Amino acid sequence: MITPQEYKKAAKYLAEKDPILGAVIKNVIPFERTWGKNYFLDLVESIISQQLSIKAADTIYKRFQALFPKGQITPLAVMQIDDQKVRDAGISWSKIKYIKDLAKHTEESAILFEQFDIMTDEEIVQELIKVKGIGQWTAEMFLMFTMGRKDVFSYGDLGIRKAMQRLYNMRKEPTQKQAEKIAEKWKPYRTIACQYLWKSLEV
Repeated sequence: MITPQEYKKAAKYLAEKDPILGAVIKNVIPFERTWGKNYFLDLVESIISQQLSIKAADTIYKRFQALFPKGQITPLAVMQIDDQKVRDAGISWSKIKYIKDLAKHTEESAILFEQFDIMTDEEIVQELIKVKGIGQWTAEMFLMFTMGRKDVFSYGDLGIRKAMQRLYNMRKEPTQKQAEKIAEKWKPYRTIACQYLWKSLEV
């Protein structure tokens, strides 16, 4: 996980390596994040939030949480809950299928959460995409925001592409090759660079 001290070190390193990103770092508030501790719940929330605004996703997740006694969402409880109740909370039928598939994988230990801390980023991605509804982007967001892995770049994220287009004065969104060439100089802090890219969209 990325510590506050490492954020400071990374910000200095990134500003030296990339003056364009350095201008962003100088002018925005540093990114703040509390890392997740329950991998299952964080992935459930990620699935619910797909293609939704932050506000809408938060509202629907709270409704979903309220379906369970004392808000205790366990894999077994998710597997057993009536689909219609979940649909009435505002979750689409496809997402219900994805959440239940995740719960089944978790309950049957088919997904190796307990080994994630010693696995590489790519190994974790390959483990997560076994679950219906979890693709490359969701897996990369999990690495960035739940696990706090420091060197993840997500070309599939629209915000990252838009920020790169804007900051680097591109006529169009960068191709994957162009984006990865720019991001190469950010290693080993590509996660933190991406967080500053998102921040730049708020300025």
